[in-house]
Amino acid sequence: MKVSILIANYNNGKFFRDCYESVIAQTYTNWEAVILDDGSTDDSVEIIKAVISGDQRFRIYQHPQNEGVGVIKAKLIELAEGEICCFVDPDDAITPTAIQKHVDKLMADKNVVLTHSRLMKCDHNLKPLSAFKSAMQVPNGDLTFFNCPVQIAPLVCFRKQVYLTTDKINPRFRIAEDQDLYFKMYEKGRVKFVDSTDYLYRGHAGGISQNDNKQKSYAYFAECIYEAMKRRKRKSINGKPIPESFPGPDYIFQILDYQNGLKFRIKKKIRILAQQLGLYGI
Repeated sequence: MKVSILIANYNNGKFFRDCYESVIAQTYTNWEAVILDDGSTDDSVEIIKAVISGDQRFRIYQHPQNEGVGVIKAKLIELAEGEICCFVDPDDAITPTAIQKHVDKLMADKNVVLTHSRLMKCDHNLKPLSAFKSAMQVPNGDLTFFNCPVQIAPLVCFRKQVYLTTDKINPRFRIAEDQDLYFKMYEKGRVKFVDSTDYLYRGHAGGISQNDNKQKSYAYFAECIYEAMKRRKRKSINGKPIPESFPGPDYIFQILDYQNGLKFRIKKKIRILAQQLGLYGI
């Protein structure tokens, strides 16, 4: 089973060495790495080409102009030759056994279409700070699951052929395109949690989810949720109507606020346990 490690770059060449070294250190060896640069304005392409020089497992492409991560990640999946795809940002890294653990889960159950694990928040130098403790197994087959609060987070691996049966990543999303992907894959089969902290997320001023982008991420995430609600033909959730047009992020998150409550969380845990025991559901 070949894995395509997909890397969308924009002005992050200065961090790429750590990413590269983490990829080549994988204990699982049947992989390729595909890099697509989104019209970087710095010397990223030159840096990356120098780092991967002579390593035939890496391919790098250049997009003619900057169009955003939604476009670039969608194109990366098209370029992938592997059966399994995963995204690793060029300023982040993964642990040596990361890919192997995900492949094991996917090989064990053909009905699992996406696996996810736990990330480690790191500083500018990739020094670990704290694990993302909210990552966990999610209930499968729930038409009101919208990863809110966030439980599915990198590292995420998914089956390319299943992805191709979806509407694919919405290229308009310049942030939260990952959530769009997760929802569409979730609707196609089982999601499985890999109980491991194997993605090293680097926090730095230029990160796409940092600073001014946080509010944009909030809005795009809400749009992803709304599109999923409509795709799943939800007319109302928890007694609150789903409008015919996008009502703005505040209303979307108000609809889902009940999912933060203790009563809901207890019911969710019971459902997950029942699914793991094969008592009901997918």
